[in-house]
Amino acid sequence: MGVFFIYFCAIAMQKRLLFDSELLQITISRLCQQLIENHGDFKETVILGLQPRGTLLAQRLVARLEEIIGTNISIGFLDTTFYRDDFRRRDEPIQANKTDIPFLIEDRNVVLVDDVLFTGRSVRAALDALNAFGRPAKVELLILVDRLYTRHVPVEATYVGRQVNTIDSQKVLVEWSETNKKDNVWLINREE
Repeated sequence: MGVFFIYFCAIAMQKRLLFDSELLQITISRLCQQLIENHGDFKETVILGLQPRGTLLAQRLVARLEEIIGTNISIGFLDTTFYRDDFRRRDEPIQANKTDIPFLIEDRNVVLVDDVLFTGRSVRAALDALNAFGRPAKVELLILVDRLYTRHVPVEATYVGRQVNTIDSQKVLVEWSETNKKDNVWLINREE
């Protein structure tokens, strides 16, 4: 019994489900309610999904928000590739994605959306990239998974789907039904 239990625990620790499809939908609805509490009708607020992984979450949020409040919400996509501090330090070049912001952000509230907050360096790059499009009145951050105790940059999310304690050898994998068979969010132990 003891050997089986140790083996079972080792297997269970390799991959742990944080969100299934149902819990993900509940979490998105909760985040939308929090956004509505703070931004009302979104006339002064825009949603920007960070490329590449924050875009699907941003689209889901906007679809749900529009369903709830019955009005169109401005959504855009921001690529931060050339603003990253590790852009030239990688062995292989980073593939840039498309920035698509078809509206002005000057003096508007901006909600940056990404799937996972890890070191905070992507958020810092996003703040630098925003300067090319104007000066927002306010910037907030919405994150699906906040990996605690891992910051390199002192940033904090305003809206959080779930906080998890992680170590550097772990990874959060977000699977969307648009790119995979179904929605799942996993905490995975990386192979050493």
